[in-house]
Amino acid sequence: MHESVHTNTSLWSKGMMAVTSAQFLSAFGDNALLFATLALLKAEFYPDWSQPILQMVFVGAYIIFAPFVGQVADSFPKGRVMMFANSLKLLGAASICFGFNPFIGYTLVGIGAAAYSPAKYGILGELTTGDKLVKANGLMESSTIAAILLGSVAGGVLADWHVLAALGVCALVYAGAVVANLFIPTLPVARPGQSWRFTPMTASFFNACRVLWRNGETRFSLMGTSMFWGAGVTLRFLLVLWVPTALGITDNATPTYLNAMVAVGIVVGAGAAAKLVTLETVARCMPAGILIGVGVLFFSLQHALLPAYVLLILIGMLGGFFVVPLNALLQERGKQTVGAGNAIAVQNLGENTAMLLMLGLYSLAVKAGLPVVGIGVGFGGLFALAIAGLWLWQRRR
Repeated sequence: MHESVHTNTSLWSKGMMAVTSAQFLSAFGDNALLFATLALLKAEFYPDWSQPILQMVFVGAYIIFAPFVGQVADSFPKGRVMMFANSLKLLGAASICFGFNPFIGYTLVGIGAAAYSPAKYGILGELTTGDKLVKANGLMESSTIAAILLGSVAGGVLADWHVLAALGVCALVYAGAVVANLFIPTLPVARPGQSWRFTPMTASFFNACRVLWRNGETRFSLMGTSMFWGAGVTLRFLLVLWVPTALGITDNATPTYLNAMVAVGIVVGAGAAAKLVTLETVARCMPAGILIGVGVLFFSLQHALLPAYVLLILIGMLGGFFVVPLNALLQERGKQTVGAGNAIAVQNLGENTAMLLMLGLYSLAVKAGLPVVGIGVGFGGLFALAIAGLWLWQRRR
């Protein structure tokens, strides 16, 4: 207990550094494992349409466990919840490594990720206070973006060298995250003695869903962010099939480099949004959303690496500029109505449902034998029209 009080005095305390290290390793493992497992599916001649199914089982775990993971995070010390979640990820990665069905192994990683999410954000408010909390969130986000960039590239590069070695490295990284969790101080339980009966556990979550969907502003934000993340995860898989078709490059590393460009762009766009958009002028972000779709359309038609890199950085910048104000709007309005934690849980459900639907449509399009370039053009055009429709609907309101 003394240690948890002491952690409030410094952003660089042992507890905060342990959380940041665990988050970096966990997010690095998630992104490296995706590309290592995709390389395994390719090496074992799984059909192309099965690739998005990998992400769908991961996302499915988030949706199924959405009503419960918040309570789990609040009913036990959050550092221990994070350790349990990373242990599940380790078990999933190790099972793929040892030749078990990759879809079952990846489902385990998804369950671990679903349990990990509310605990990693909730613990920051227990380790730091006041203005340090904003800096702690910044530190967490910075370590996550670095992990996404490095993990994605490492997964592809290692898989080109040796697929099994890439999977083994992912398991070791998760083991490192479990060890880092051991250094988080045991903090008091946030909300002890809650009911574990199914009905009370789900009732408050679905009530929060109703409240946020009935409010025009929060519904607008939920729809915008859900469409964005659904499109983002579909683009990730589109790149894996687009690179060999459009560029004639068959390695595992090039799609990861292209994915990294989107992440770099998002950081720049998010910074611009913080300076140029306020909660009162959220509608300014909507043209950027329409241009994301236009950018994907033009990107799909490229046949050279340099313009592909430039367009993906631009798509990322537009994405950061689009999604950050919508997130801020939801957090602010959500805090006033159902609480910030509930708002994030409802947002997670919306985003993951959109990912599941868009990945399902993408998988069906690939299975139907539609050309990858055509899928990209259609996907970009439909996204632009959907965001334009959302903007028109919001303006009429």
